[in-house]
Amino acid sequence: MSQKYSISACIVTLNEESRIRDCLKSVKWVDEIIVVDSFSTDKTVDICKEYTDKVYQRAWTGNIDQKNYTIGLAKCDWILSLDADERLSPGLIEEIQEAVCNPGNAAGFFFPRRSFYLGRWIYHGDWYPDYQLRLFKRDCGQWQGTNPHGRVIIDGKTKCMKHDIYHFNYKNFSHQLRTMDNYSNIFADVMIERNKGFSLFQLISRPLYKFIKVY
Repeated sequence: MSQKYSISACIVTLNEESRIRDCLKSVKWVDEIIVVDSFSTDKTVDICKEYTDKVYQRAWTGNIDQKNYTIGLAKCDWILSLDADERLSPGLIEEIQEAVCNPGNAAGFFFPRRSFYLGRWIYHGDWYPDYQLRLFKRDCGQWQGTNPHGRVIIDGKTKCMKHDIYHFNYKNFSHQLRTMDNYSNIFADVMIERNKGFSLFQLISRPLYKFIKVY
């Protein structure tokens, strides 16, 4: 017999007025939407308040810590952790609704992520299916890893969904360059903090390897 479980959508934001509405529209059916905003200076907060009264302000403490803080505010059985530039496909919405009613022995679910670049789906190399764990039982998962990226670690078994989550990561080419520069600075700070460095060989070989692997 299936049982109805509740879902909290958890989202962190910072100046996402151009993308957050589509994200929120795709999760408006869940039981609870929680947004933690890092003092956006655009209309992000106003847009979020159209969809939920659970909008909080918190200074940015890093991607991983900010997401775990957001999860800590959730009250529902399941966590749906999304970025502002992600949205659920119609098929995935139905699949999620079915999964939380009949999860079996799964404590978390991976979504295949379909990334778009300047309006076009990038499907080769590492771009697709690029599975991301985004749905998990509230007491069974948390974000871990190295900033600026991270991943959800689950205490339990996981399964994979069939339908895609859509990812619109770059608004334009200049936004891509700014994002890459910001990420490289964050990662460099982490390596310095851990007393780790890069050799000349690594600086040359790693970008080349990544380019060949992805493209």
